[in-house]
Amino acid sequence: MRALVVEDDVRVAETVRRMLISDGWSVVVARDGADGLWQGTENEFDVIVLDIMLPELNGYQVIKELRSREVWTPVLMLSAKDGEYDQADALDYGADDYLVKPFSVVVLKARLRALLRRGSKERPAVLSAGSLTLNPADHAVCRGDTPIKLTPREYSTLEFLMRNKGRVVTKTEILQSIWDENYGGDVNIVEVYIRYLRKRIDIPFGTSSIRTVRGSGYCLGED
Repeated sequence: MRALVVEDDVRVAETVRRMLISDGWSVVVARDGADGLWQGTENEFDVIVLDIMLPELNGYQVIKELRSREVWTPVLMLSAKDGEYDQADALDYGADDYLVKPFSVVVLKARLRALLRRGSKERPAVLSAGSLTLNPADHAVCRGDTPIKLTPREYSTLEFLMRNKGRVVTKTEILQSIWDENYGGDVNIVEVYIRYLRKRIDIPFGTSSIRTVRGSGYCLGED
C-alpha cells in the first residue's frame, strides 16, 4: 500500500510516516502544498493524508485541484482547527474524511482502514436534473449556460439532492449528510437552505425543481 503524507510540521509528518511504515506501507512525504499536488497528480497512491495549513498551496487548494484533475484518491485531511465550518469546507472541496490535531494514532489508523475499504470509486463527471447541472470536479453549478454561485453549504445540499434525484429525502437525512454529526440545532435549518437554493436555482429561471413533500421531505426532479 502506498500513502502520500502532505504535512509541513516535521514532527507530525514523521509520526505519521513511522506509523504507516510499521504497518507495511510505502510512504512519500511532501513538505508543502505545491509538491503535494504534484506528487498526488503524477503518482499512484492508495490514500493521501493532507494537512490544511501548508506553504505554497493550502490543503483546500490542493484537494480542490486534485478533484478538478479527476484524481479520486481517498483523502484524509488534518487540521488544528476544530470548527464545524472548517470540516464542512474540507468535505465540500472533495475530502473523504477529516481529523483534528492532536489525534490518536489508533484513530488515524482506523480512519485510513475505513477509507481503503471504500476505495477510490470513479465519480460521475456531471450530475444533471433537467437544465440544471452540477460538476463535482470543479463545484460548477449551471442552469443551462448560466453559472450559479453557491455557498459551500448550499452546494453540498444541492449535490445531495441531485445524487438522490427523484427520491424523497427527509430533513434528517440531509442534516446527517451535510451538517456536522454533533450538530444539535433546529432541524428546520434545512428549510432555510432549501429556500436559499430555490432563490438561486429556480426562481430566477422560472423553474421549480425542488418539490416539498408535506410530512416527508424534499424531492429534486427535472424542470
